[in-house]
Amino acid sequence: MPRRVLQGVVVSDKMDKTVVVSVERRLMHPIYKKFIRRSKNYAAHDESNAAKVGDVVKIRECRPISKRKRWEVVGEGA
Repeated sequence: MPRRVLQGVVVSDKMDKTVVVSVERRLMHPIYKKFIRRSKNYAAHDESNAAKVGDVVKIRECRPISKRKRWEVVGEGA
């Protein structure tokens, strides 16, 4: 089964080897048929501490690393 890959913006890099990535998605409102934005924060493992706040990165689903970390940074986004 393929691992999911998401793209988002780093909003926090204060932890060691961990970054918080905000991923935004667009969905249509069921009644008004207008596109609305929803965002969710993911804690992602960054082994080299390379990502900084404001960077666009891609994260990939992985095995559980800690209580909240189930994602890992795989590279820079577009």
